[in-house]
Amino acid sequence: MLGQKDATATVAVRDIARAKAFYRDVIGMTPTQEMAAEGVIEFRSGASTVVVYRSDFAGTNKATTLTFAAGGDFDRAVADLRAKGVAFEHYDMPGAGHEGDIHVFGTMRLAWFKDPDGNIIHVHNM
Repeated sequence: MLGQKDATATVAVRDIARAKAFYRDVIGMTPTQEMAAEGVIEFRSGASTVVVYRSDFAGTNKATTLTFAAGGDFDRAVADLRAKGVAFEHYDMPGAGHEGDIHVFGTMRLAWFKDPDGNIIHVHNM
């Protein structure tokens, strides 16, 4: 049954005000609901919902937390993030080539970066 329902990404952060600025101003998501007293902000990204909430466990996940499929806007998205001061992660991955900050697997292009709490975010061209 749940496979027919919408899913929401949930991201833990330590500082909700700092996270709001990052997800709104750097990534460009739109805040749609804010429950400041509870330390929760809901964002809209395309047709998706991303919930950012305050947690002492923020940034402890060592794997990707959030992924954006940028399609044909990939290079523009990476350039926009770079212009806003985002530092990209570099990983050694079998079969991957590199073009600066971009990991290349044939026609697939990928980049990773972290939010202010160390949550890993991924963007790709597929």
